[in-house]
Amino acid sequence: MLVEAQRNRGALRRVTGLARSTPGRLSLLALLLIVVGLLVGAVTAASVQRRSGALEALADRSEPLAFAAQEVYRAMADADATASSAFLSGGVESAALRSRYEADVAKAAAALSAATTEITRSPELTEALSTLSGQLPVYTGLIETARVHNRQGNPVGAAYLREASTLMRTHLLPAARELYGVETGNVVRDLEDAGSLPWLESLLGAATLAVLVFAQRYLTRRTNRVLNPGLVVATALTAISLLWVLAGSLVAVYNASESKNEATLVDLLARARIATLTARGDETLTLVARGSGATYEAEYAEADEVLDDLLGRARAMNPTPPVVAAVEHHARWQDAHRRVRQADEVGDYTAAVALALGQDPRGSAAAFDALDSDLVEAIGAARAELTDAIGRARAGLRGVVPAVVVLALLAASTSTFGLWQRLKEYR
Repeated sequence: MLVEAQRNRGALRRVTGLARSTPGRLSLLALLLIVVGLLVGAVTAASVQRRSGALEALADRSEPLAFAAQEVYRAMADADATASSAFLSGGVESAALRSRYEADVAKAAAALSAATTEITRSPELTEALSTLSGQLPVYTGLIETARVHNRQGNPVGAAYLREASTLMRTHLLPAARELYGVETGNVVRDLEDAGSLPWLESLLGAATLAVLVFAQRYLTRRTNRVLNPGLVVATALTAISLLWVLAGSLVAVYNASESKNEATLVDLLARARIATLTARGDETLTLVARGSGATYEAEYAEADEVLDDLLGRARAMNPTPPVVAAVEHHARWQDAHRRVRQADEVGDYTAAVALALGQDPRGSAAAFDALDSDLVEAIGAARAELTDAIGRARAGLRGVVPAVVVLALLAASTSTFGLWQRLKEYR
């Protein structure tokens, strides 16, 4: 035991003696620079990759799925409004209304299929998607039954239409609203991940430069040589890596911020269009009810108030020509709706229906169509801006991760080479 203890103490003295010697300290410094350089490079690359991954998810999944969810909601709301308008026309509905209704149902089904493919990313949507896929055929069946009775002149058709509309408003649209809310939340989350300021990358890069400067000063004191070529090159490579990361990250952050503004505008306009379609459905259902539609009229007033607020916020945020035109056409629709209600309340049902469905440019149908067209154009323009901003953000980070890895390896190699040149002098 005594001999073994003496051997251990001797080994310890040799190790501590080596650590106190200049060659030993240079070796430890070389090891420190290698570990710091590679570790910082790996962490920085991972941080940049996380930001890049968020942008990729945003461009390839979150934004398209949010649009698909919006399309499910919009198409269902439009189908309900169109079905009510078609029923109100009496007998055989116009081919245009029938085509629009069928197109809405097809778009809702296609968009629902696209949203269902990403259920693994948002498992909380299982119930909502199940409701949508299960109840949409029930809704279309009720509409077809109402349509058959309407063509035959049977009053019971109105009851089937109201039942279908109730199903839409109490089950389908709430589920579609939940789907849209979750997918929009995914967009916001990815934008926040991509738009976070590069504090970690900055601190790590600055710490690495500080370690390299300390190593330079230590060598200067020990060797009386002002500069070490290997450490100078390593410092330059680290500075280049840091500047590259900061430049790319700041481009991504700036464009992610722009994307957030455009995403907010798209959301406002999408909800404005949904409110428009909801109000249109309530307007026509009020007439379908023929004197007992006070509930639908109250719901119209509520939807119109929401629409007015959303359009005002969109105009304040970005007063593009389509948005300004939408505000104007909404005011025209409000005026036309008042005239529809005045005619219906005095018992002139035929005139009220003509104002609601006719081709009169001062009528409700014309104002609604113009407003809906404006919103389609505004949403398309805002979504194009959103896509462009995401693309610019991704372009800013292109090539940053491999550059960080290569520069970290080169910096570790050159710093080791510079210290190795000094170590050779002690042999």
